Amino acid sequence: MPSPDPARPVRSDARRNRDKLVEVARAAFAAADDGTVALEAVAREAGVGIGTLYRHFPTREALVEAVYAAELDDVTASAPVLLETLAPEEALRAWMDRYAAFVATKRGMADVLRASVASGRIATPATRQRIVAAIGTILDAGAKAGTLRADADPEDVTLLLLGVFLSTVPSVPSSEERDPERPRRMLDLIVDALRAGG
Repeated sequence: MPSPDPARPVRSDARRNRDKLVEVARAAFAAADDGTVALEAVAREAGVGIGTLYRHFPTREALVEAVYAAELDDVTASAPVLLETLAPEEALRAWMDRYAAFVATKRGMADVLRASVASGRIATPATRQRIVAAIGTILDAGAKAGTLRADADPEDVTLLLLGVFLSTVPSVPSSEERDPERPRRMLDLIVDALRAGG
């Protein structure tokens, strides 16, 4: 299948179909911990035929990569938006919830994402830099306001968040009882540790 000509504008109905497919796929992958998302179901839920889905995303990998890119754009762009309406420490906590949703969406796409990273189609250092920059934006605003520690390193905060998500998300089915409130409490502890004078 020939790739679309980047110089040629995309029709508005084609753009709407593509956006709807990504939106439906985001929800589907977030709900499917094992990654079993039927592309036919995504097309049906988006209100298009399977041919339209394959026209936009010739492979499952292409759809997963589009979902991943959309999620990353949303989570990184949300930091300055949150700061427009919330105090920096509140924006940080709200952003952490948004980042947690980003991580949850990736769980259902884990196998495909690993293959995309291995092939170089997704660059993990670039992803990490964007996440660190988003956290840095909020930490800088908090330091200027005097509400968050000025000595907090955004890279350290990123690693703390990853530790929370990796330790509270089951990697295999388990009979072990999990506390669904634990991630929220752990994120609250991180914010408390980052408060100025805390």
